[in-house]
Amino acid sequence: MARKIAVVLFNLGGPDGPDDVKPFLRNLFRDPAIIGAPGPIREFLAWLISTTRTPEARKNYEKMGGGSPLLPETKKQADALISALEKKQPGEMFRSFIAMRYWHPFLEDTVREVEAWAPDEIVLLPLYPQFSTSTTGSSLTGWEKAGGGVARTICCYPEEKGLIAAHAQLIGETWEKAGKPANARILLSAHGLPEKTVRDGDPYQWQIEQTSAAVMKHLPELSDWQICYQSRVGPLKWIGPSTEEAIEAAAADGKSIILTPIAFVSEHIETLVELDEEYALLAEENGIPGYYRVPALGLAQAFIDGLADLAIEALQGDQGLKPPCGKRICPAGFGKCPNRTGENV
Repeated sequence: MARKIAVVLFNLGGPDGPDDVKPFLRNLFRDPAIIGAPGPIREFLAWLISTTRTPEARKNYEKMGGGSPLLPETKKQADALISALEKKQPGEMFRSFIAMRYWHPFLEDTVREVEAWAPDEIVLLPLYPQFSTSTTGSSLTGWEKAGGGVARTICCYPEEKGLIAAHAQLIGETWEKAGKPANARILLSAHGLPEKTVRDGDPYQWQIEQTSAAVMKHLPELSDWQICYQSRVGPLKWIGPSTEEAIEAAAADGKSIILTPIAFVSEHIETLVELDEEYALLAEENGIPGYYRVPALGLAQAFIDGLADLAIEALQGDQGLKPPCGKRICPAGFGKCPNRTGENV
C-alpha cells in the first residue's frame, strides 16, 4: 500500500479583503518573533501599529483587488509541487496542505486537517528559502504549539540547485528583454531585518548572501550586482543597504537597474506595490535610465522541481530536522540556527 505523505507548505499569509487588513496586521505584529517586547507591551504595539498602518495598507491591497494574492499563488505552487512529486515518486500518495502564519488558512487549522487525513509521513516545507527566526522559526514554533505531529522538517535551502537555476534564468531573461543594457546593475532585494536580530544570531542575512552569490555565479556577464533590503518597519536600525539607498547609488553611478526579489518566491504586496510602484517611481525620480523588475519564482519549473527534490530527500533517514545536505551550513556564530549541533537530528 502506498504511503500517505502530507507536505505542509509554510507561508506568511495575507488578508482576503479590506476588512481583514487590520486583524492580519495585528496578528503579524503580536508575534514574539516579530516584536520581542514583553506580552502586554507587544499587544499594545500590535494594536497601535495595526491601527495606524491599516488605512495605507488598505489602499495598497485595493490595487490588487482588495486582498493579497499570496494564498491563490501558494495554492498554484502547491498543486504544481504535488504534480512534480507524483512524477518523481509514482508509488506514493502525496497531498499538500497550506499553513499560513497570520491569516487563513491558519497554521492551527492546518494541523487539524493533517491529523484528519492521518498521513504516514509529514514533511514541513517552508516557502522561505532562507531561515529566519521571524519566518520559518515562527512557523515551526506555531506548529509545535498547535500540537502538530512529528515531522520531517526542512529548515532552509538557500543554495538548492533548482532555486538557484530558476533565479538565474529569470534574471537573464529580464536582462535580455531589456535589450541587454551594458550599464545594468543587478539589485537583489530581500525583506530586511533589524540589525539586533542578526546580532542575536539569526542566520538570515548570511543565507541571503549565499543565495545571491550562487545565483550570480550563473551570470558572469552581469558582474555588477548588489544585495539590498526592503520593507523596513519601526524605529530600530535595519540591515542595509536599503533598496532605496541602492537605487539612489545606482542613479549616481548612471546605471540602469534590474531588480530581483531574491527572498520572495511568489508575488504579493512587497513585490507588486513596493517594487513595481514605489521603487519604480523612486528610480524615475532619480533619473535611472532603465528600471526592470524580475518576476518572483512562482511556477518556474526548476524551482518547483527543487521543492519536490527537497521533500523526497526529507523522506530519507530519520524523522526530525532536515538541514541542507544533512548537516548544519551556518557558521558557528549564528546561535539561532535551528540545527544547533551541526548534525542531522
